[in-house]
Amino acid sequence: MPYSFFAMLFRMKYIHRWALMRNTSSENLSEHAMETAAITHALAVIRNRRFGGSLDTGRAALIGLFHDCTEIITGDLPTPIKYHDPSIQDSYKQLETEAAKRMLAMLPQEMQEEYSSLLIPQEQDKELWKLCKAADKLAALIKCMEEEKLGNKEFESAKRATLTKLEQIDLPELAVFMEEYLPAFALTLDELNKGE
Repeated sequence: MPYSFFAMLFRMKYIHRWALMRNTSSENLSEHAMETAAITHALAVIRNRRFGGSLDTGRAALIGLFHDCTEIITGDLPTPIKYHDPSIQDSYKQLETEAAKRMLAMLPQEMQEEYSSLLIPQEQDKELWKLCKAADKLAALIKCMEEEKLGNKEFESAKRATLTKLEQIDLPELAVFMEEYLPAFALTLDELNKGE
């Protein structure tokens, strides 16, 4: 029997983000997942190395990689709609859980448990999901910065709103990333190369 989980997963590249915004450079869900995974991993490493944590950095990266894959089924619901009120948020969380179950059903039984904990947040991974949520917001901020760098004013209010949300997250590793790594995203390629 052929299983379709991975074929579905690889369709992430067809889901475009920021659908309500005029984009200078389009972003798909695959790109966002990779960036979120890299940042989630970095936040876990910073926690472990600077703040005495003992997080599984590999698992952090995997959670970041899979965190939005249910959007293959649900699509990317724009933030102003998704967070408009608590009832919509609750309904969307239920929809995500149902989409995750549909995705898991596309795997053989012996693989479902392994992937279930990557698609549906589990209590034992609570700290990793917190980092992933922060990384997801950081990736959105970086997208806004990139658009701004290209002269696109469409993302100005999204940047302000995202920055405000990030400033409300109490994670020391997030503060470190924002202070030490985020400024480089405003640099040009030539400016980045000078740092070698």
